Amino acid sequence: MTQRVQSSRTFNLFKLFKEAITGVEQEYTSGSINRAIFMLSVPMILEMAMESLFAVVDVFFVSKLGVDAVATVGLTESMLTLIYSIAMGLGMGATAIVARRVGEKNPDGAAHSGMQAIYVGLFFSIIISLVGIFFAKDLLLLMGAETRVAENNYRYTQLLMGGNIVIMMLFLINGVFRGAGDATIAMRSLWIANALNIILCPILINGWGPIPAYGLTGAAMATTIGRGSGVIYQVYHLFKGKGMIKILRKHIGIDMPIIANIIKIASGGTAQFLIASASWVFLVRILSSFGSDALAGYTIGIRVIVFAILPAWGMANAAATLVGQNLGAKKPDRAEQSVWKTARYNMIFLVTIAIIFFTCAEWIIKLFTHEPAVVENGVQCLRLVSLGYAFYGYGMVVSQSFNGAGDTKTPTIINLFGFWAFQIPLAYVLAKVVNWGPSGVYAAISIAESAIAIVAILIFRRGKWKTIQV
Repeated sequence: MTQRVQSSRTFNLFKLFKEAITGVEQEYTSGSINRAIFMLSVPMILEMAMESLFAVVDVFFVSKLGVDAVATVGLTESMLTLIYSIAMGLGMGATAIVARRVGEKNPDGAAHSGMQAIYVGLFFSIIISLVGIFFAKDLLLLMGAETRVAENNYRYTQLLMGGNIVIMMLFLINGVFRGAGDATIAMRSLWIANALNIILCPILINGWGPIPAYGLTGAAMATTIGRGSGVIYQVYHLFKGKGMIKILRKHIGIDMPIIANIIKIASGGTAQFLIASASWVFLVRILSSFGSDALAGYTIGIRVIVFAILPAWGMANAAATLVGQNLGAKKPDRAEQSVWKTARYNMIFLVTIAIIFFTCAEWIIKLFTHEPAVVENGVQCLRLVSLGYAFYGYGMVVSQSFNGAGDTKTPTIINLFGFWAFQIPLAYVLAKVVNWGPSGVYAAISIAESAIAIVAILIFRRGKWKTIQV
C-alpha cells in the first residue's frame, strides 16, 4: 500500500511538472498556494537557470584565452550590470502592473501596459548603445583595466554594450510574461538564447571550418546572437501567440499616463538594481587594485555564484507574480502566505547550494582554470559569499514581493543604506585597512547581504505593502 501511494505521488508530481513547463493556463488567485508556487516556480527557475548558464559558458571558454581576457569579461560584466539594472527594473514595473491587471481580469489592460513598457525599454537601450559603441575603450580604462587590456579587448565591451537592446528586451518582455503568469514562454526564450550561445561560443572564439577565430570578440558575438534569437521568439508570442498576453493593433498607441506609471514603479526597481550593481562596480574597482589574478578569480567565482543564485531568483519572481495577482483579486492574506511559503523553500535551496560551494569550491573553480593564484581567489569568493545564503534566501523573495505589490520604494531605500552606507565602506576597511585583501571584499558581501535581508523581512511583516495601488 505504501509503495502504491508513493508511486501515485510521484506520478502526480511528474504530471504537475509537465503542466508547468508546457504552459497550461493556470489560475493563481484560488486553490492550493503550494500548487501555485510550484506551477510558477518551475518555469521561472528553469528560465533563470538558462540565464545563469550564459555567465558560466562564456567564462568557461574565455578562460582558455588567458587572464587578460577573463579580466576584460569581469570589467565588462560589472558595467553590464548597470544595463541589467534598467532592464530588470523595467521588467519589474511591467510585472507589477500586468499582474495587477490580470488579477482584475483585464487582459486588454495588461497587453496595453506591456506595450508601453517596451517603448520605455527601447528609449533607454538606444542611449546606452551610443555610449557603448563610441566609448568602450575609455570605459575599460575608467574601470581600472591596464592599457594593454583595454587596447586589445575593447571590441568585446563595444559589441555587448552596443547591442544591449537584446539584453534589455529579453529581461523586460519576460517581465511582461511573468506578470501574466505565462512563465513558460519566458523560460523557452532563455532556452533558445542559451542553446545558441553554447553552440556558437566555441565556434566563434576558436573558429571552425570557414568561420575564422574571433577570440574574445567571438564570445560577445555568440551571446548577442543567442539573446537576439530569444527576443525574436518573445516578440512572436507577444503579437501572434495564444497566451494570456497578446498585443493587438489597439494596444500599440503610445499612452503617456501608463508610461508615466510604469516609469514611476520601474524607477524604484531600477534604482534598487542600480544601487546594488553600482556598488559591485566599486567592489570590482577595489579588487582590481590587487592585480589581474584577484580580478580573474573573482570573475570566475561570481559567475558560479550567479549560476546558483539566478534559479533562486526564479522562485522570488514567482512570489512577485503571486503577490501582484492576488492583490489585484483583493486577496492580500493569500498574497502574504504565498511569500512566506516561497521564502522558506528558497532558503532551503540556497543553504543546500552553500554547503556544496563550501565543500567543493576548489574542484568547481578548477573546472575553469588551474592558475594557482586565480584558483585561490575563486575558492575564497565562493566560500565566503555563500556564508550569507541562509538569510539571502528569505531576503530575495521578500524584496521581490515588495516589487510585485508595486512598492519599489521600500527595497530601494534598504539597498541604498545596505550597499552604499554599509557594504562598500566595510569592503574597503576589511580589504585595505585590516589588510584582508580580496577576502575582505568577499566577507563584506556576505555580511551586507545578510543584514539587508533581515531588515527587509522586518519591514515586510508590517504589511504596508498590501495598501499600494498600481
